[in-house]
Amino acid sequence: MISQETIVALASPSGAGAIAVIRISGKNALPIAESIFQSVSGKKISTQNTHTIHLGHIVDEGKTYDQVLLSIFKNPNSYTGEDVIEISCHGSTYIQQQIIQLLLRKGCRMAQAGEFTLRAFLNGKLDLSQAEAVADLISSDNEASHQIAMQQMRGGFSSEIAKLREELLNFASLIELELDFAEEDVEFADRTQFKELLTRIEFVLKRLIDSFAVGNVIKNGIPVAIVGEPNVGKSTLLNALLNEERAIVSDIAGTTRDTIEDELVIDGIGFRFIDTAGIRETKDVVESIGIKKTFEKIEQAQVVLYLFESLKFKVQSSEHIIEIEKIKNQFPLKPLVVVINKIDLLSETEIQNIKEQLETLNVKLQTISAKNNIGIEDLKSQLLSFVNTGALRNNETIVTNTRHYDSLLKALEEIQKVRFGLDGGLSSDLMAIDIKQALYYFGEITGEVTNDELLGNIFANFCIGK
Repeated sequence: MISQETIVALASPSGAGAIAVIRISGKNALPIAESIFQSVSGKKISTQNTHTIHLGHIVDEGKTYDQVLLSIFKNPNSYTGEDVIEISCHGSTYIQQQIIQLLLRKGCRMAQAGEFTLRAFLNGKLDLSQAEAVADLISSDNEASHQIAMQQMRGGFSSEIAKLREELLNFASLIELELDFAEEDVEFADRTQFKELLTRIEFVLKRLIDSFAVGNVIKNGIPVAIVGEPNVGKSTLLNALLNEERAIVSDIAGTTRDTIEDELVIDGIGFRFIDTAGIRETKDVVESIGIKKTFEKIEQAQVVLYLFESLKFKVQSSEHIIEIEKIKNQFPLKPLVVVINKIDLLSETEIQNIKEQLETLNVKLQTISAKNNIGIEDLKSQLLSFVNTGALRNNETIVTNTRHYDSLLKALEEIQKVRFGLDGGLSSDLMAIDIKQALYYFGEITGEVTNDELLGNIFANFCIGK
């Protein structure tokens, strides 16, 4: 149910700035704004055209609050589908609060999180997946996540789902028609065409489901754990990757006693690097806790960088190999890159000997000098290779939302039930049940099937004012 109240909220970030934007939406947005706005031209804003901007002052009972720009967006040609007013005022927090409090006194209500976008959905300006993409767009912090959010907000994902749903709905209608003429034993739905449609739907659903593995890491970033013995250059490597002095570098073993995290964008993909405490036997209680956290971070990471110092490997090769095998056995599904640091201290022959000893472990190898920034770009390329960006480059639809992923899995399960029933000669009335359930899960994605609890959960994650 769409609320008839007129809502107001700060649409720009809170705090002081050059300007702030206050947004109003609802059936009384225009008269409320008109009651406090005096245009320098003397015009009444209620008589002005939509999508126009006017210079004037916010005034009430003889008190002038600020000189502002007021933008008019009349229904239905606005973001929410209602009358919308946006007031661009000076960015003083005092001015912002004074204008908002004035609007509340004039009859507005403070907007709830995501309420403007919720109204846009309820008024048919966006479907549900597009509305969710708005939140993803706001939170995107790299090129890849921005690109996916833009594609979904423009309806790329929802249009693909809507097309499949429409085709399935047409066949569902024919199946229902057969039920009405059950006594005549006629088939209105061509079973061969129906089977072809199910095959096509199943193919698309599987592709979308598979894309979630890429979409999830693009949206949330790829956690990379940097592990190894103490004092082999893990913190120096983190600083070299980030190109800043983020981690403390010291010759004292055990300097890093806790995990340090920071983010880096490589070719539009976000990576979260975790510099962990060195792995070694220790009696230091604090350092022991840090080592325990190291294995916890490896568990959470999607990629592991095992770093060792080239000179130490010459005398401790067996210990390093045992440690690498331990990580491989404990985390067999995680990509492991063995990074040989301080290669500037070795000859080419010595480097080749180390590589030959490690080749039997079947792991990725990278040679670097973190201190001298040698091999860092190659390491970045290696990390990027773990992300399948082909779908992104080809502008294919990529699923990033866990709710969508869950609905796609359930829809695929129902489609497979329909196919099984079709192959087994299942009666039309039983097949119709599975088809309806598949249509239900399709509708959940785009919002054609919703409930108040679902909408509440989705829009509660939005910022106030959007």
